[in-house]
Amino acid sequence: MKVSEGDKFPEFSLSDDSGNIVNNSSLTGNVNVVYFYPKDMTPGCTKEACDFKDNMEKFKTAGISVYGISTDSIESHKKFKDKHGLNFSLLSDKDKVLVDKLGIKSIVGSAKRVTFLVDKNGSIIKIYPNVTPGGHAEEILNFISGINK
Repeated sequence: MKVSEGDKFPEFSLSDDSGNIVNNSSLTGNVNVVYFYPKDMTPGCTKEACDFKDNMEKFKTAGISVYGISTDSIESHKKFKDKHGLNFSLLSDKDKVLVDKLGIKSIVGSAKRVTFLVDKNGSIIKIYPNVTPGGHAEEILNFISGINK
């Protein structure tokens, strides 16, 4: 991995599943979960995405935005989002620019399953390098509630 906790999140500009551009300035002003996953429609990635979906009200209440990123296309993201009723943005890093900057590209070229918690100033608060798909959203919420006490 090419970044550490405390570093600024690397510069990026990616399209989301609605065709909007999301970049570093999109992350400014609130805490963000930026989670990377290998592939749309696969069992582990579906479990992780649905875990975030099911906990979205808790994230919103805490003032946290969630972004899922993989190297799949925008079209693939739209199908994935529609099929599972996902209620957060999926970003496409099909050219693997951000995955390369972060040093999280797998041997097969997809993103590794890694999550970054980014503060309102764009700094990385926490890195989850070895994510287990089920229960991950609650793990992040527990961490946030611990630092907000």
